[in-house]
Amino acid sequence: MLNLPINKAALVVGIAFITSVVIVTIVDDLLLANFVVPGDTEALANDIEANQRLFVYAVIGYFLVLVLDTVIGLALFVVLRPGNKNLASLTSVLRILYAILLIIGVFALAFEIIDAYSYSSIKRIGYIFFALHLFVLGYSILKSRYIPKSVGALLIIASLTYVVFFVDFQLPESVLVFIMLIMALAELSLSVWLIVKRNRLQEKINNLHR
Repeated sequence: MLNLPINKAALVVGIAFITSVVIVTIVDDLLLANFVVPGDTEALANDIEANQRLFVYAVIGYFLVLVLDTVIGLALFVVLRPGNKNLASLTSVLRILYAILLIIGVFALAFEIIDAYSYSSIKRIGYIFFALHLFVLGYSILKSRYIPKSVGALLIIASLTYVVFFVDFQLPESVLVFIMLIMALAELSLSVWLIVKRNRLQEKINNLHR
């Protein structure tokens, strides 16, 4: 993965991110929504027993997300490395840490080690790593000079919006929807740009070093 040409790494980031978003949406909003019983491990156990197939699908889904987020982290390192190797490494590590926390949480939930409330707490910790990942990613792009600064700025803004998961602002639903759109648009814009412009990345980098 680390030896991929930059155009192929850019394509991997774009496709893997879009696929990951689809899987996470299905797992969180359609599958795990059936098992949210805060503080009640007995009810959780009953739900899992009654909906074993759905829960297995959820676990498989998050395992795939772990794989995809690891791939994204490694491919992003290749894409960002020409700009700043240290920032590229930090961006990659934070993404992978987020993925690892998610999979630990969902497997702990699967084996009834924790309840849905504890899973939610683990997920919030994961969001800290993900928000930091987005911030460093955005900053790396601003420094790179071969990816639009507007994309980097949008990612930094998106990273700051994750504060809504930790502070109860009592925001109107319309504002929350707007914030969620910013979160989705930030990485989606980077993914689409990388897919479309992937074959010109090396040329842009070469021009910067002339």
